[in-house]
Amino acid sequence: MPYARHHKEQTRRRIVGAAAQLFNRKGFEAVTIGEIMTQAGLTHGGFYRHFRGKDQLYAEAVRHFLRQEARPRWQKGPKDGRRPDQPLARLVLDAYLSRDHMEDIGGSCPLIALSSDVARASDTVKAAYREVAEAMVHVFRAQLKGRAARENAMVLVALCIGGMVVARALDDKDLGNEFLDLSRKHALRTTGWAR
Repeated sequence: MPYARHHKEQTRRRIVGAAAQLFNRKGFEAVTIGEIMTQAGLTHGGFYRHFRGKDQLYAEAVRHFLRQEARPRWQKGPKDGRRPDQPLARLVLDAYLSRDHMEDIGGSCPLIALSSDVARASDTVKAAYREVAEAMVHVFRAQLKGRAARENAMVLVALCIGGMVVARALDDKDLGNEFLDLSRKHALRTTGWAR
């Protein structure tokens, strides 16, 4: 008896979620299909019922970040939510350059963990990566004013990603935290969201 469509969609989401965490932690090349399926609690043989290959799964794993049902702790922001006068982009900036995000390798934004892999990946994967980057630019752009709003939004995205990449790569936690703090401070001062 074939599985119901709902079951197949749930299984596919489990595979994508497992893959997203593993790719973030280990990179594309180091992760095997067998490892992904084990992490998802499934057998290796079922993989090809859902995906043509690892590359297609990789693209889905990158997009997964945009449509997660259960957000990682670092994305939820303060318990009391944002102030009415605080722009959404400020909340995103604070969450992105947080210590919680730095420590959540598996649930991290794929723009940080996968940049080097994506540069060597297929056009399908690069398109998925672009979608995530454009979504982040859009959030910042919506809160900025003036003719240079898109340019400034793009710089903020680069500052967020770059600040986190450097902070995570260092063997000195204090220096890493300083990179995060200064990236956030500079971004807030540049945007006027520092209030």
